[in-house]
Amino acid sequence: MLLFARVDVLGVAWLRIASAALVFALWRRPWRRVAALDGRGRALIGGLGAVFAAMNACFYVSIDRLPLATVAAIEFVGPIALALAGARIGRNYAAVMAAAAGVYLLTHVRFAGEPVGVAFAFANAVLFTVYIVLAHRVARHAAIGGLDGLALAMLAAFVVVSPIGLGAAADAFDDPLALAAGAGVGVSSSVIPYVCDQLAMVRIPRATYALFVALLPATAVVVGAIVLGQLPTTLELFGVALVMVGVALHRPAVI
Repeated sequence: MLLFARVDVLGVAWLRIASAALVFALWRRPWRRVAALDGRGRALIGGLGAVFAAMNACFYVSIDRLPLATVAAIEFVGPIALALAGARIGRNYAAVMAAAAGVYLLTHVRFAGEPVGVAFAFANAVLFTVYIVLAHRVARHAAIGGLDGLALAMLAAFVVVSPIGLGAAADAFDDPLALAAGAGVGVSSSVIPYVCDQLAMVRIPRATYALFVALLPATAVVVGAIVLGQLPTTLELFGVALVMVGVALHRPAVI
Protein backbone atom coordinates (compact mmCIF):
# COMPACT_ATOMS: atom_id res chain seq x y z
CA MET A 1 0.00 0.00 0.00
CA LEU A 2 2.93 2.33 0.73
CA LEU A 3 4.28 1.81 -2.76
CA PHE A 4 0.90 2.20 -4.46
CA ALA A 5 0.62 5.66 -2.90
CA ARG A 6 3.94 6.67 -4.44
CA VAL A 7 4.40 4.60 -7.61
CA ASP A 8 2.11 3.44 -10.42
CA VAL A 9 1.16 -0.26 -10.24
CA LEU A 10 3.34 -1.23 -13.22
CA GLY A 11 6.17 0.68 -11.60
CA VAL A 12 5.73 -1.45 -8.48
CA ALA A 13 6.01 -4.59 -10.63
CA TRP A 14 9.21 -3.22 -12.18
CA LEU A 15 10.73 -2.36 -8.78
CA ARG A 16 9.92 -5.82 -7.46
CA ILE A 17 11.51 -7.63 -10.41
CA ALA A 18 14.46 -5.24 -10.75
CA SER A 19 15.43 -5.55 -7.09
CA ALA A 20 15.07 -9.35 -7.21
CA ALA A 21 17.14 -9.53 -10.40
CA LEU A 22 19.88 -7.44 -8.77
CA VAL A 23 19.98 -9.70 -5.71
CA PHE A 24 20.18 -12.84 -7.87
CA ALA A 25 22.84 -11.29 -10.11
CA LEU A 26 25.08 -10.38 -7.17
CA TRP A 27 24.46 -13.69 -5.40
CA ARG A 28 24.53 -16.28 -8.18
CA ARG A 29 26.20 -14.52 -11.17
CA PRO A 30 24.16 -16.88 -13.36
CA TRP A 31 25.48 -15.64 -16.73
CA ARG A 32 28.45 -17.95 -16.17
CA ARG A 33 26.10 -20.90 -16.72
CA VAL A 34 24.51 -19.76 -19.98
CA ALA A 35 26.97 -21.77 -22.06
CA ALA A 36 25.66 -24.95 -20.46
CA LEU A 37 22.16 -24.36 -21.86
CA ASP A 38 20.94 -25.87 -25.09
CA GLY A 39 18.20 -24.30 -27.18
CA ARG A 40 15.45 -25.97 -25.18
CA GLY A 41 16.99 -24.80 -21.92
CA ARG A 42 17.22 -21.21 -23.15
CA ALA A 43 13.58 -21.34 -24.22
CA LEU A 44 12.60 -22.65 -20.78
CA ILE A 45 14.50 -19.90 -18.97
CA GLY A 46 13.14 -17.23 -21.31
CA GLY A 47 9.60 -18.55 -20.91
CA LEU A 48 9.82 -18.51 -17.12
CA GLY A 49 11.21 -14.97 -17.22
CA ALA A 50 8.33 -13.80 -19.42
CA VAL A 51 5.86 -15.45 -17.04
CA PHE A 52 7.47 -13.70 -14.05
CA ALA A 53 7.10 -10.34 -15.78
CA ALA A 54 3.52 -10.84 -16.98
CA MET A 55 2.34 -12.50 -13.76
CA ASN A 56 3.59 -9.66 -11.56
CA ALA A 57 2.12 -7.00 -13.84
CA CYS A 58 -1.29 -8.73 -13.93
CA PHE A 59 -1.27 -9.24 -10.16
CA TYR A 60 -0.64 -5.59 -9.34
CA VAL A 61 -3.10 -4.30 -11.93
CA SER A 62 -5.79 -6.62 -10.52
CA ILE A 63 -5.27 -5.74 -6.83
CA ASP A 64 -5.36 -2.06 -7.80
CA ARG A 65 -8.96 -2.65 -8.94
CA LEU A 66 -10.25 -5.50 -6.78
CA PRO A 67 -10.06 -6.54 -3.11
CA LEU A 68 -6.96 -8.60 -2.41
CA ALA A 69 -9.10 -11.47 -1.10
CA THR A 70 -10.94 -11.70 -4.40
CA VAL A 71 -7.70 -11.73 -6.41
CA ALA A 72 -6.23 -14.37 -4.09
CA ALA A 73 -9.30 -16.57 -4.50
CA ILE A 74 -9.10 -16.39 -8.30
CA GLU A 75 -5.33 -16.93 -8.23
CA PHE A 76 -5.67 -20.31 -6.52
CA VAL A 77 -8.10 -21.69 -9.11
CA GLY A 78 -5.18 -22.72 -11.34
CA PRO A 79 -3.03 -24.51 -8.74
CA ILE A 80 -6.06 -26.33 -7.35
CA ALA A 81 -6.90 -27.53 -10.87
CA LEU A 82 -3.27 -28.58 -11.36
CA ALA A 83 -3.35 -30.55 -8.13
CA LEU A 84 -6.61 -32.16 -9.22
CA ALA A 85 -5.11 -33.15 -12.57
CA GLY A 86 -2.33 -35.00 -10.77
CA ALA A 87 -4.50 -36.51 -8.05
CA ARG A 88 -4.48 -40.09 -9.48
CA ILE A 89 -5.96 -41.77 -6.40
CA GLY A 90 -9.25 -41.27 -4.57
CA ARG A 91 -7.88 -39.80 -1.35
CA ASN A 92 -6.00 -37.17 -3.36
CA TYR A 93 -9.24 -36.04 -5.02
CA ALA A 94 -10.69 -35.64 -1.54
CA ALA A 95 -7.54 -33.73 -0.48
CA VAL A 96 -7.89 -31.28 -3.37
CA MET A 97 -11.59 -30.74 -2.70
CA ALA A 98 -10.95 -30.07 1.00
CA ALA A 99 -8.15 -27.62 0.20
CA ALA A 100 -10.27 -25.84 -2.43
CA ALA A 101 -13.15 -25.44 0.03
CA GLY A 102 -10.75 -24.12 2.66
CA VAL A 103 -9.25 -21.57 0.28
CA TYR A 104 -12.76 -20.46 -0.69
CA LEU A 105 -13.67 -19.81 2.95
CA LEU A 106 -10.37 -18.09 3.73
CA THR A 107 -10.52 -15.68 0.80
CA HIS A 108 -14.23 -14.83 1.02
CA VAL A 109 -14.43 -15.24 -2.74
CA ARG A 110 -16.69 -12.92 -4.64
CA PHE A 111 -16.52 -12.02 -8.29
CA ALA A 112 -18.29 -8.68 -8.25
CA GLY A 113 -16.11 -5.78 -9.24
CA GLU A 114 -14.49 -4.02 -12.12
CA PRO A 115 -14.42 -6.26 -15.22
CA VAL A 116 -10.88 -5.20 -16.12
CA GLY A 117 -9.69 -6.17 -12.65
CA VAL A 118 -11.41 -9.55 -12.89
CA ALA A 119 -9.86 -10.17 -16.32
CA PHE A 120 -6.36 -9.40 -15.04
CA ALA A 121 -6.97 -11.56 -11.95
CA PHE A 122 -7.86 -14.55 -14.12
CA ALA A 123 -4.84 -13.85 -16.34
CA ASN A 124 -2.72 -13.87 -13.18
CA ALA A 125 -4.24 -17.22 -12.18
CA VAL A 126 -3.35 -18.75 -15.55
CA LEU A 127 0.18 -17.37 -15.36
CA PHE A 128 0.62 -18.62 -11.80
CA THR A 129 -0.28 -22.11 -12.99
CA VAL A 130 2.18 -21.84 -15.90
CA TYR A 131 4.80 -20.64 -13.41
CA ILE A 132 4.39 -23.84 -11.38
CA VAL A 133 4.83 -25.98 -14.49
CA LEU A 134 7.88 -24.09 -15.82
CA ALA A 135 9.57 -23.58 -12.45
CA HIS A 136 9.23 -27.29 -11.74
CA ARG A 137 11.00 -28.03 -15.04
CA VAL A 138 13.73 -25.51 -14.24
CA ALA A 139 14.28 -27.12 -10.83
CA ARG A 140 14.92 -30.47 -12.53
CA HIS A 141 16.87 -29.24 -15.55
CA ALA A 142 20.06 -31.28 -15.82
CA ALA A 143 22.33 -28.46 -17.01
CA ILE A 144 21.18 -25.44 -15.02
CA GLY A 145 18.48 -26.59 -12.66
CA GLY A 146 17.71 -24.87 -9.39
CA LEU A 147 18.88 -21.48 -8.22
CA ASP A 148 21.07 -20.55 -11.18
CA GLY A 149 18.19 -21.24 -13.56
CA LEU A 150 15.89 -19.17 -11.34
CA ALA A 151 18.41 -16.33 -11.31
CA LEU A 152 18.69 -16.35 -15.11
CA ALA A 153 14.90 -16.35 -15.41
CA MET A 154 14.65 -13.32 -13.13
CA LEU A 155 17.19 -11.46 -15.28
CA ALA A 156 15.07 -12.35 -18.31
CA ALA A 157 12.00 -11.06 -16.45
CA PHE A 158 13.79 -7.75 -15.88
CA VAL A 159 14.39 -7.39 -19.62
CA VAL A 160 10.76 -8.23 -20.42
CA VAL A 161 9.15 -5.98 -17.81
CA SER A 162 11.33 -2.91 -18.40
CA PRO A 163 9.53 -1.62 -21.53
CA ILE A 164 6.20 -1.50 -19.67
CA GLY A 165 7.33 -0.73 -16.13
CA LEU A 166 10.50 1.36 -16.21
CA GLY A 167 8.75 4.62 -17.07
CA ALA A 168 6.09 4.00 -14.44
CA ALA A 169 8.80 3.42 -11.82
CA ALA A 170 10.63 6.69 -12.63
CA ASP A 171 8.89 8.56 -9.79
CA ALA A 172 10.60 6.27 -7.29
CA PHE A 173 14.14 7.06 -8.44
CA ASP A 174 14.35 10.22 -6.33
CA ASP A 175 12.31 8.76 -3.46
CA PRO A 176 14.54 6.72 -1.10
CA LEU A 177 11.55 5.43 0.86
CA ALA A 178 9.87 4.10 -2.29
CA LEU A 179 13.11 2.50 -3.46
CA ALA A 180 13.60 0.84 -0.08
CA ALA A 181 10.02 -0.40 -0.07
CA GLY A 182 10.43 -1.72 -3.62
CA ALA A 183 13.60 -3.56 -2.64
CA GLY A 184 11.82 -5.01 0.38
CA VAL A 185 8.98 -6.26 -1.82
CA GLY A 186 11.47 -7.77 -4.27
CA VAL A 187 13.37 -9.68 -1.59
CA SER A 188 10.33 -10.82 0.38
CA SER A 189 8.12 -11.63 -2.63
CA SER A 190 10.46 -12.64 -5.48
CA VAL A 191 13.69 -13.86 -3.89
CA ILE A 192 12.89 -15.76 -0.71
CA PRO A 193 9.66 -17.46 -1.91
CA TYR A 194 11.01 -18.45 -5.34
CA VAL A 195 14.20 -19.83 -3.80
CA CYS A 196 12.08 -21.90 -1.43
CA ASP A 197 9.97 -23.03 -4.39
CA GLN A 198 13.04 -24.29 -6.24
CA LEU A 199 14.30 -26.16 -3.20
CA ALA A 200 10.88 -27.78 -2.77
CA MET A 201 10.20 -28.53 -6.44
CA VAL A 202 13.34 -30.60 -6.86
CA ARG A 203 12.07 -32.90 -4.09
CA ILE A 204 8.29 -33.18 -4.56
CA PRO A 205 5.95 -33.82 -7.51
CA ARG A 206 4.33 -30.88 -9.26
CA ALA A 207 0.78 -31.78 -8.17
CA THR A 208 1.89 -32.04 -4.54
CA TYR A 209 3.50 -28.62 -4.70
CA ALA A 210 0.36 -27.17 -6.29
CA LEU A 211 -1.72 -28.47 -3.39
CA PHE A 212 0.74 -27.10 -0.83
CA VAL A 213 0.19 -23.66 -2.36
CA ALA A 214 -3.24 -23.81 -0.73
CA LEU A 215 -1.43 -23.37 2.59
CA LEU A 216 -0.66 -19.74 1.73
CA PRO A 217 -4.09 -18.27 2.60
CA ALA A 218 -4.10 -20.30 5.82
CA THR A 219 -0.64 -18.98 6.67
CA ALA A 220 -1.86 -15.44 5.95
CA VAL A 221 -4.63 -15.88 8.54
CA VAL A 222 -2.10 -16.98 11.17
CA VAL A 223 0.33 -14.14 10.37
CA GLY A 224 -2.52 -11.63 10.38
CA ALA A 225 -3.59 -12.78 13.83
CA ILE A 226 -0.07 -12.74 15.33
CA VAL A 227 1.45 -9.70 13.62
CA LEU A 228 -1.53 -7.48 12.84
CA GLY A 229 -3.97 -8.53 15.53
CA GLN A 230 -6.53 -9.50 12.88
CA LEU A 231 -8.26 -12.33 14.73
CA PRO A 232 -9.81 -14.92 12.40
CA THR A 233 -13.52 -15.59 12.36
CA THR A 234 -14.99 -19.02 13.03
CA LEU A 235 -15.47 -19.43 9.28
CA GLU A 236 -11.81 -18.62 8.63
CA LEU A 237 -10.67 -21.11 11.27
CA PHE A 238 -12.83 -23.74 9.59
CA GLY A 239 -11.16 -22.83 6.29
CA VAL A 240 -7.71 -23.33 7.85
CA ALA A 241 -8.83 -26.70 9.17
CA LEU A 242 -10.04 -27.80 5.72
CA VAL A 243 -6.72 -26.82 4.12
CA MET A 244 -4.83 -28.77 6.77
CA VAL A 245 -7.07 -31.79 6.19
CA GLY A 246 -6.41 -31.55 2.45
CA VAL A 247 -2.63 -31.47 2.90
CA ALA A 248 -2.75 -34.30 5.45
CA LEU A 249 -4.85 -36.50 3.15
CA HIS A 250 -2.65 -36.02 0.09
CA ARG A 251 -0.23 -38.76 -0.91
CA PRO A 252 2.34 -37.89 -3.60
CA ALA A 253 2.55 -39.93 -6.74
CA VAL A 254 5.86 -41.12 -8.13
CA ILE A 255 7.98 -38.09 -9.09
